[in-house]
Amino acid sequence: MTSAWAGFDEYPQERAAEFRAVIDELTAELPEDSPLGSFERACAWDSTGHSDRAAPLYREALARGLSEVSGYKGRRAKIQLSSSLRNIGQAEEGVKLLTPELDAPSDELDDAVRACLALCLSSLGRDREGLSLVLGALAPHLPRYQRSMANYAKALRAD
Repeated sequence: MTSAWAGFDEYPQERAAEFRAVIDELTAELPEDSPLGSFERACAWDSTGHSDRAAPLYREALARGLSEVSGYKGRRAKIQLSSSLRNIGQAEEGVKLLTPELDAPSDELDDAVRACLALCLSSLGRDREGLSLVLGALAPHLPRYQRSMANYAKALRAD
């Protein structure tokens, strides 16, 4: 699977179906009820511009226990499902899915959670909340002004 994704850029949009076929072939080797198969197929649909086809597969992967099989992939599925939901006009569901992730154990996906949640919030007209999340995520990465940006993020949440 890793090598297929490593070669993803070799498939321009007009060859997207070929890439999905590669993923389908690889996931066919997994047990039929494997959450990993649903997850990988969702990622393939999502990465080729089909949020509408990806969302049900992300849901299926999560329902089949993806988070228990791989907490990291489970968290990725929540992030990517939220993004797909926003793309298909269901941003509120994306907010509900990602908000608990703000309190999840920290990992390298923390900023992605905040960025995607900010986009969902913005789609709902809650731009100040979204901006607060983005500034809060950005602040630790700045060479200077970390404290100022973190304080601005808190102030935006308080308003």
